[in-house]
Amino acid sequence: MEISLRRASETDIPFLLSLRDKTMRQYLEEVGMPTTAEEYEKRIRFEFSHAKIVELDGKPVGLFKATYTEELNYWYLVQIQISPGFQGLKIGSKLILDLIAKAETTKSKVGLSVIETNPAKRLYLKLGFEVVKSSGDELLLELQA
Repeated sequence: MEISLRRASETDIPFLLSLRDKTMRQYLEEVGMPTTAEEYEKRIRFEFSHAKIVELDGKPVGLFKATYTEELNYWYLVQIQISPGFQGLKIGSKLILDLIAKAETTKSKVGLSVIETNPAKRLYLKLGFEVVKSSGDELLLELQA
């Protein structure tokens, strides 16, 4: 099982729209957030220059998007989504642990936001993230690498 990342391109937008719907619709609907294609695309295009397609043995299975702000020495995990059929294979854990390892080289903080009801929250807490702020239905989690 080989996990690789490649830069996302315009041709990936249909895959990313479908991925967002499969991975996020339930949690967005639970908290009354929009689930239109336009809203999905707006979220996908946010920080798109940092978007990476997660591939498993050459097949696209997810999205990984993280940014680094040097002045703050802060990594922010903008989005991580793994297709439901590939969840549970520790792909997300590996990608997040790789980001944490990168952050450790500069003693950076790593932050991310998650909808309170999203089960991914359990993974983030297990990996060492802590809730630092609650704003409505979203939580900001951080980890000091």
